[in-house]
Amino acid sequence: MKKALLVLTVFLVGTLVACTTSSGYEVIEGNTLTVGLEAAYAPYNWTTTTENEFTVPLSGQLGAYVDGYDVVIATAIADELGLELEIVAIEWDGLIPALTSHQIDVIIAGMSPTAERAQTVSFSNEYYRATQVMVVRDDSSYAAATAIADFANATVIAQLGTLQDDLIDQIASVNHGTSLDSYNAITQSVRSGEADAFIAELPVAMGITQANSDLTFITFAEGYGFTVTDADVTSAVAVRQEDTQLLGAINNVLATITNETREAWMAAALDRQPSE
Repeated sequence: MKKALLVLTVFLVGTLVACTTSSGYEVIEGNTLTVGLEAAYAPYNWTTTTENEFTVPLSGQLGAYVDGYDVVIATAIADELGLELEIVAIEWDGLIPALTSHQIDVIIAGMSPTAERAQTVSFSNEYYRATQVMVVRDDSSYAAATAIADFANATVIAQLGTLQDDLIDQIASVNHGTSLDSYNAITQSVRSGEADAFIAELPVAMGITQANSDLTFITFAEGYGFTVTDADVTSAVAVRQEDTQLLGAINNVLATITNETREAWMAAALDRQPSE
């Protein structure tokens, strides 16, 4: 009897060891791929109560759906790999902790693959590339700016924990305003005059200015804008560092999506996003 118990114990310990030394997420048809995003970052992703051919139900939120460019990318990846797609809304600062703690499997949220983030997670090849612009009020004296140097002494803000927040300090004599959690709060801060401008990726700025007719965005000629690395202007899928099989599978899918298709998907997302 004792020998039988010993054998059983060894078997159970071996089973546990086998589980804990797994190579990570297994790409098997029918498995669920849980994606984390903000659901508040149009045109990449936003929450809606209206279902359409592009939306996916938001996990844990009855009657709520998520739409946007990130959702189209997530759907394409899941469909191609034969996975069931689940999407969870998580605040920006909570996305990487949610990934590393296995609450979600990937992040598809317009996230730039910066060197700092790459110390914690792995990134796919890019799935979108965008430039950085400034958003201001139409009636602002800064609306005629042609260079970031024109924003000296201006109060400029950005989303907390993002590349855009770091870029503010490239503006000489700038007043680096308090970073905010969401683009809704950032937009209202500029509309109300609490801040003079905010930095955003071009698609986000296009979406916000389409939805808010009192705002406009400013692009800069080469040499007059922000200094950025290639990683700064791209979006990539984040996965856990041990999930090498999943990362390879995602890259294989992304390789089949042409730049023309990506731009068409972004244009369509801009058209669908909520209006003012």
